[in-house]
Amino acid sequence: MELFTKTNVVRLRSHLDKYLVADADGSQVRQSRKASGRGARWTVEEITDGESKKVRLRSYHGRYLTATEAPFLFGMTGKKVLQRDFEPGADFKHDWEVTRDGFQVKLMSWSGKFLRANGGTPPWRSSVTVDEPHSSATKDWVLWDVETVEAVEELVDDLCDSTVSSVASDDFSVDSEPASPMSVFSLKSPPARRNSNLMLQAITSNKFRNGMDFFHRAKAVRLRSHHDKYLLAEDDEESVTQGRNGSSKSARWLVEYVPEYDNIIRLKSCYGKYLTASNINFLLGMTGHKVLQTLPQRLDSSVEWEPIKDGGRVRLKTRYGNFLRANGGVPPWRNSVTHDIPHRTATQDWILWDVEVVEIYVNSPANSSKPSAPPLPGSDPVPVLASAPVPPPPSLSASFTRQQSNELNGLSQKMEGRIIYYNIAEENGEVLDEGSQGYSLIFKGNGVEELTRKFEEETGLEGIIVCNRSPLNGRLYPLRLQLPPNTVTMRVVLVLPMSNVARDLEAEGLL
Repeated sequence: MELFTKTNVVRLRSHLDKYLVADADGSQVRQSRKASGRGARWTVEEITDGESKKVRLRSYHGRYLTATEAPFLFGMTGKKVLQRDFEPGADFKHDWEVTRDGFQVKLMSWSGKFLRANGGTPPWRSSVTVDEPHSSATKDWVLWDVETVEAVEELVDDLCDSTVSSVASDDFSVDSEPASPMSVFSLKSPPARRNSNLMLQAITSNKFRNGMDFFHRAKAVRLRSHHDKYLLAEDDEESVTQGRNGSSKSARWLVEYVPEYDNIIRLKSCYGKYLTASNINFLLGMTGHKVLQTLPQRLDSSVEWEPIKDGGRVRLKTRYGNFLRANGGVPPWRNSVTHDIPHRTATQDWILWDVEVVEIYVNSPANSSKPSAPPLPGSDPVPVLASAPVPPPPSLSASFTRQQSNELNGLSQKMEGRIIYYNIAEENGEVLDEGSQGYSLIFKGNGVEELTRKFEEETGLEGIIVCNRSPLNGRLYPLRLQLPPNTVTMRVVLVLPMSNVARDLEAEGLL
């Protein structure tokens, strides 16, 4: 049911990779490979009915997806599925009970039968009925992928539909004297429609293509999180974590382009397994789900990721609307990777990733199947794959070296601040890894309140208390209004607000 609660507009994709589409006649439904357009969009209305999880699906005609009692073919078990106006008293026919099956859902009608996407020869081909799978070969016919529809996508679809309908109605004219034998027809668009076309081009290029620019010709990449840690494939060949060692083979992910889409990729670890958005809860009662390395028998949507540009970084979205998220905070969240939606401002950046290309295709993989021109005589053929070149150090004159040294010194003087190393205390105030260097950040201010906000953004924790350990008795004391002056580095301990040590500090009047 949570697949329907992420947005109020969805697309439903069948096992045949076709979409549930409302026909333009306002009554029929069918399957189509065309995902764009208003016909493939369904508005979700949740129904409260005890413990049952039910929805109603409304087409762009304002009519509801309805399971009828009329047979699809005489003598067959399947019943027709139509678009119908809301019927008071018979509204139960518009209700669909949602049952999750892995990453897909089954939609059961009031009659106890399921929404089914049929295959085979006509008239079954591309039809939709309510029925039950009667053999193992058809058990997948009642499974549907739920794809969320963004507001920008809705605008694109509406512009496409309006442009196509306008062209079909009045935009074709016959030239009396064509310029060439091929140019018999010409399209004449009024200014308003040309503006719509320009808007459509701008939206589609910015929204759907720019995210792939980060992976242009990339064969292998590293992904660096907001915490300056890399996405790592653990040697158990199942877990995925974060770590600072970006030079290890575990940080390297091979990029696979999905032929059917121009905005979807797969990422394969050094162990030959795919980065997978599982449906396993990371912690019971929490929203995040585990991200794993898997090698499914059939490559499904759980291993597919859509890159979306966000400034100079990308968000990697699952086909169900979640994002690849690098978690911070205390264990077990620390260094974990889940797929989720950020619910607070402090964690908005946790789904942003820097893409570092470490190996490239010399020729675009999309064009690799096309025949290439033969090599010149006496020349070696160009390899398809190559490592990202590292430019050699330039030869510098002594005067330029002195100038560069002066610029670097000036730059280091401008980057004022201090390095603050920090650890997070346990419930009783003990710091397990206090002897190690721990984590660090660069802080340019002097106020404790400002530093506290910086730590909250870095760790995702709220209400933390920034403390210092006394060199005399080893006890933790909260820092006051200002940080000590003339210190290049500092070491602090972060205390959680509901811990025992926080209560002790409050009882002593130190908070």
